[in-house]
Amino acid sequence: MSTVYKDKDLLLAIDVGTGSVRAALVTFRGEAIAFAAQAHDQIVPQFGWSQQSPSIWWAGAIESIRSVVGKVEDAPRRIAGIAACGQMHATVLIDDDGELVLSEVPLWNDKRTREIVDQFSKQHDAEALLPILANPPTVAWPAFKLVWIKRNEPRSYEACRTVLMPKDYINFMLTGERAIDLCEASSSYLLDVQSRNWSKKVVDMLELDLEKLPRLVDASELIGVVSDEAASITGLQAGTPVTAGAGDFPVALLGSGVTKPGIGSDITGTSTLITLITEEPVLDPIITNVEGIAGGWSAFTILDAGGDAMRWARRAFHENSYSYEQIVQLAESALPGAADLLFLPYLNGERLGSRTNSRAQFFGLTSSHGLSQLHRAVMEGVAFASRRNIEIMKSRGNTLDKIVAGGGGAKTRLWLEIKASIYECPILTPAEPECGVLGCAILAGVGAGIFPGLQEAVSLLVQYDAEILPNPVWVERYRGLQSLFDDVYETSGRFWDRLDSLAKVHS
Repeated sequence: MSTVYKDKDLLLAIDVGTGSVRAALVTFRGEAIAFAAQAHDQIVPQFGWSQQSPSIWWAGAIESIRSVVGKVEDAPRRIAGIAACGQMHATVLIDDDGELVLSEVPLWNDKRTREIVDQFSKQHDAEALLPILANPPTVAWPAFKLVWIKRNEPRSYEACRTVLMPKDYINFMLTGERAIDLCEASSSYLLDVQSRNWSKKVVDMLELDLEKLPRLVDASELIGVVSDEAASITGLQAGTPVTAGAGDFPVALLGSGVTKPGIGSDITGTSTLITLITEEPVLDPIITNVEGIAGGWSAFTILDAGGDAMRWARRAFHENSYSYEQIVQLAESALPGAADLLFLPYLNGERLGSRTNSRAQFFGLTSSHGLSQLHRAVMEGVAFASRRNIEIMKSRGNTLDKIVAGGGGAKTRLWLEIKASIYECPILTPAEPECGVLGCAILAGVGAGIFPGLQEAVSLLVQYDAEILPNPVWVERYRGLQSLFDDVYETSGRFWDRLDSLAKVHS
């Protein structure tokens, strides 16, 4: 640990989330000693749209920062560095003077670009672009949001000098610097991942302007210092170093120790996000890739089922009268394999790939099955579906040695035991659940010179409180069921297509 800042012992983390802006003061040992948050709402002007005002983020950041520095004695002087993370993909447009061009901007979950993406996919070979962009086209990417803005808000697009992401806008308001980290840029659909520069070919293909894209930096790079104006507004000390930071997803991976090839992450909330750290991007239409903060790539898939599958079962079987604890107890009373009952958890289809129209189903249901087997099959089905995606990532020669669990699913021991046995690798749970805050603190500390490097900081600050090992008996049982699950999935595709055809006839 550096001795440059002998009189300083704190780091400031800022998180620009979809529901709030949070700030936290973290010690050099990774202990969060003060939290504050300012909530904000999503604005939904019409179906499929979701937007927010960047000015609300900045106002929330000001209030959150002032709150946390007010909770700790002499905090502004003691802060050695600052780093922010935030929701990804929201396109903030600012002009030459740094003023907002659009008062409200489309968020990561905004779907207004669906027709643009479909049109692009028809006109261009998306798979041929995978080696350049490392990602399939999807409505989330800022590239398509910019196309929409150019077509529908041409004056705003022309007035824009720089496009920033949410945490980059906070950085700009703190320092006056316009920059974006390579991790965030790698999921914009505009970065050439081989040269690590903006792709002129794709920018031209989308009829966008290269000069509107900000300079590229590493997530741990020091981009500037808190300005006098920002200091007077926030209560921070002018001159405090500000690190580039990154999106909330790669920062949470960093803060949970998922930084080296062979390590994976399972974040189960409403959906299930499975990530594997790889040396190179995994080029597949169902895989999304984000450049890793500490090197390599975070290849990941999103299964819309996760906690949502358990939520559906609770409503469908019990009209929400059972608690989740009761549901887990029922599942625990069933044997592994749920008496040869499988559940395909595609209640909302799939986001990427050729089977976006997939459906959920029970396979093997008999009169001998009861609620305990049904609930266990649902939990196992989510894990089987996740294992399918893991195998796609591993098929490129990648390995999976251990997984770090996060999200609400990490609190359910039975589910972790099921997943460890289906994934056939140990699952760890972080001692610090606020992985995003810890990840920001690591970036702030590295940028300010407190820690010598990212991996050293991770080794120092990230700890685990539990390790769940695969159950050898369960592993053997699940291997056969996994093969059957995969076959049922593959053969069901033609039936999903027929359902779609019938729906069109009767619509």
